[in-house]
This record gives sequence, C-alpha cells and structure tokens, in this order.
Amino acid sequence: MQGASISGTTSYAKTSQASRQDQLLTDALAKVSPETQKTLRGKAQDFEAVFLNSMFSQMTTGIKGDGPFGDTPGTGVWRSMLTEQYSKSFAKSGGVGISNDVFRTLILQQANRAA
Repeated sequence: MQGASISGTTSYAKTSQASRQDQLLTDALAKVSPETQKTLRGKAQDFEAVFLNSMFSQMTTGIKGDGPFGDTPGTGVWRSMLTEQYSKSFAKSGGVGISNDVFRTLILQQANRAA
C-alpha cells in the first residue's frame, strides 16, 4: 500500500499535504498576467527538457554495437537527436516534476517584481 506506514500516519500526512493549497503561489499567480504565466510554464518545461536531455545523454553514452543505433559514424548525431526528442516528450507529458518547482520559483520572482 503506497504511502502507508505501520502507524498509518504517513498516508494521512501525504493526503493532507496534497489537498492543502500553496497560498503563497496562489497569491503570486493573482499578480502575474496569464500570458506571463503561460510563458513561464513553457520556460520551466524547457528547463526540465534540458535537464532530462543531459540525463538521457549520459545514460546512452556507453551503448555500442548492434541495435537501433548500430555502430556507424552517424550514431552519435542520431542518438543526440533521439535523446533530445525523448527529453522534450518526457517533459511535455509531466516529466519528473522539476518544471513545477521551477515554475513556482519563477512565478514568485515575477510577483515580487510586480509588487
């Protein structure tokens, strides 16, 4: 059972944290225009894609030989394009959660500038 512990308090703590809104973020969103929010969401998603691309590139550096990449001179270029597309797709579909934190930070900074 995910989130459960022997005492049963872990699942309750996760549930109450998830249902509680981030009041600071809510207040900041009210100060930032929807166009700026959309731009910042895209920038946060791009940042996550760059991070994931770096991670995926490191994961595939040691792959040699047969398979979808083969072992030709163009393999490196092909692999870099493939990992870039994987990264963008991964980030667009929710990623690993980095973009949410980056978006929150960008919104708070933008709201502070507006104040």
